[in-house]
Amino acid sequence: MSYGQGGPQSQWDPWKPNSQQPWASGGDDGTPDWAALAEASETRTKRRKLLFIGGGALATIAVGTAVAMAVVSANGKNSASGNPTNLPASASASGSVTPSFAPTSAPPPLDPKEFIASAAKDKAPISADSLFPGTQLTTGNSVYEKGATADTTSCASAAGGKLPQILTANGCTRLIRVTYSKDGIAATVGVALFDTQAEATKVKAQAAKNAMVRSLSGKGVKDFCNAAVCLTTANSVGRYAYFTTVGFTDGKNVTNKDSKVFDTGNDLQQFTFNQIYRRGQAQASAATNG
Repeated sequence: MSYGQGGPQSQWDPWKPNSQQPWASGGDDGTPDWAALAEASETRTKRRKLLFIGGGALATIAVGTAVAMAVVSANGKNSASGNPTNLPASASASGSVTPSFAPTSAPPPLDPKEFIASAAKDKAPISADSLFPGTQLTTGNSVYEKGATADTTSCASAAGGKLPQILTANGCTRLIRVTYSKDGIAATVGVALFDTQAEATKVKAQAAKNAMVRSLSGKGVKDFCNAAVCLTTANSVGRYAYFTTVGFTDGKNVTNKDSKVFDTGNDLQQFTFNQIYRRGQAQASAATNG
């Protein structure tokens, strides 16, 4: 094949392998067409720059995608592993958080004596059965059988000696009585109610001599202490004054040697005090928890 003018030419494509380079078709001396070669070189350079620019953009997009995927993967791993995120500054994933609470203090307990000191605050129901429940009283090794009970607002009618006048003068509003007996000894307990503690305290002092609550017979207990000498006591707690009259059911006089009579009087005084004080405790507890 000759490379003279008019002969066939092969189109050179710089991107096609083994394609023939263009030479000058008009030269008889076979010298290359340098202008054509320069033009072809410039064309190749421009296309290469375009590819590099496009490739760089693709690379940037690819890198950005990889970063985004890494962030998503990291968040997904934390969630799947159960490790907490958004921890407070004082906490860590490997440590424990100790809750803190504001200091609190419980209110001081209410005083039971305040509730039994006046009728204005001592509002719980009261009766012979609530003060002296059941059919017998056990204290220590002694068991006392419960006898008759009585409840009256006419305090003077249930009292003897100087006690009727004392109760009336100090405003007694109610007198509750009960009798217990054991081994031929009977004891009547009387609980007098007043509006204030001061009135009950005054009655206690005035009733120290020649004053007694009347004995209460019935329910298996014969009359006692109507003519014989008996043991009498007077005391008070809160707005309550309480009394005992203790003696033999066979009419025998009590002497200083009759220790069982004195033991009976002590047992019943202590029991009565406890029952009245429990009223205060119950009301104080209800007020605290209410």
